[in-house]
Amino acid sequence: MNTNDAKEYLARREIPLLFESLLNGLMCSKPEDPVEYLESCLQKVKELGGCDKVKWDTFVSPEKKTLPPLNGGQSRRSFLRSESDTDLSETAELIEEYEVFDPTRPRPKIILVIGGPGSGKGTQSLKIAERYGFQYISVGELLRKKIHSASSNRKWSLIAKIITTGELAPQETTITEIKQKLMQIPDEEGIVIDGFPRDVAQALSFEDQICTPDLVVFLACANQRLKERLLRRAEQQGRPDDNLKATQRRLMNFKQNAAPLVKYFQEKGLIMTFDADRDEDEVFYDISVAVDSKLFPNKEAAAGSGDTDPSMMLDTGEVIDTGSDYEDQGDDQSNVFGEDTTGGVMEDLRKYKIIFMIGGPGSGKGTQCKKLVEKYGFTHLSTGELLRNELLSDSERSRLIRDVMERGDLVPSGIILELLREAMVTSLGHTQGFLVNGYPREVKQGEEFGRRIGDPHLVICMDCSADTMTSRLLQRSQSGRGTDSTATIAKRLEAYYRAAIPVIAYYEKKTQLHKINAEGTPEEVFLQLCTAVDSIF
Repeated sequence: MNTNDAKEYLARREIPLLFESLLNGLMCSKPEDPVEYLESCLQKVKELGGCDKVKWDTFVSPEKKTLPPLNGGQSRRSFLRSESDTDLSETAELIEEYEVFDPTRPRPKIILVIGGPGSGKGTQSLKIAERYGFQYISVGELLRKKIHSASSNRKWSLIAKIITTGELAPQETTITEIKQKLMQIPDEEGIVIDGFPRDVAQALSFEDQICTPDLVVFLACANQRLKERLLRRAEQQGRPDDNLKATQRRLMNFKQNAAPLVKYFQEKGLIMTFDADRDEDEVFYDISVAVDSKLFPNKEAAAGSGDTDPSMMLDTGEVIDTGSDYEDQGDDQSNVFGEDTTGGVMEDLRKYKIIFMIGGPGSGKGTQCKKLVEKYGFTHLSTGELLRNELLSDSERSRLIRDVMERGDLVPSGIILELLREAMVTSLGHTQGFLVNGYPREVKQGEEFGRRIGDPHLVICMDCSADTMTSRLLQRSQSGRGTDSTATIAKRLEAYYRAAIPVIAYYEKKTQLHKINAEGTPEEVFLQLCTAVDSIF
């Protein structure tokens, strides 16, 4: 069956009108069990004698029948052919029948920008469009302009009410408006679409009727931060959909739809996730690096803020730099939707003890971590090891890391956090806690970890002199377990102290820091560590 046959079948059987009636009933009734409600409606259709007996308000209770029908009560066929309805033109009918983009010409690159209300989608979308010379489309603005210009139209009056209460505009209407806009700009190199899709159904419809996007940018933002931004925007801009009731409804809709939508794009390898709690310029720097890598692999690295992280020194002596807080998609549970949008996983994670182990190269972190794991049943996580393992995989994220490193750029620290989160989630139910070795490397990483996962219960600092660490590393090299020279050791220690001093000061103020004298024998040091760990149980 081709597309035209399918459309003809749907129109002939009055299926669109049936769905409209069911949707009107759901919106007005808001049943606790929508499946049971729909079953009862379909049974009523049979009793009435079929779809052609159904009207737009068949399932609307009498006291709510003051609402107008979604499309004026017409059948699907007459709805498409109507000449009297001001928002339905010949163009609207044409885009039902023809491709949006000319198949004989290169299709523009499509970037979709999604996130919760108040996550900064509009700001970042405009920045992307300006940097790459793309056309910017705000779906919310498209709908608001249409509502304003067709305010006397019954359909758009109803849509205005729907949006003002925080609900999503009808999917077909939204897609139609996007298609009309796209057909007006056929010669663009790329297009950034802000605020679409809002759920999986819209994503499927977009791909079916328009195209598969080249990239989906997801702006992850904590729920409380979204509320604060929306209320502030309401005061400054006075948008009708930023009222308190609508804000609560929009946040609830986002919470319900975000996880399955992101998972859908994850499975297609299209989505990249960014922490939008930060300064907008920091967020945009990370987005630029990712867009360059994904869509313009031969383009020079994005010029962004110079606020980068210090070098991340691995125990092997290898240097892997970390930079701005970009977060890639990862697995199903790894995305940042805010504190309460991951199905309880983050809440479960916070029930486990988390210990940070800080210390310079040669301080004995690795040896002591093994002993603590054996005694307490902790899961040992090394950020360096997690990065090396990721680079061995063939994931989209590993390719991004490799590309960034090959360009000489800094591997974003958000990737480190994401790798940690994934490893921790994987161990839930099979561990007594988490012992994180060599993290955080700077204060901003610690703050980010605390905001996204939770503050550590204990931070251990392996206090060891530079002379002792140098001596141990040289002995390791002489025994064939390392390749460090005196010069490279000095550089590693300098980098460690430069990064560690502010981190140690930060956790001293939070009274979570325990300094351990790491100059003694492994047994003596371990006894001190056990005393510190026992204090948090």
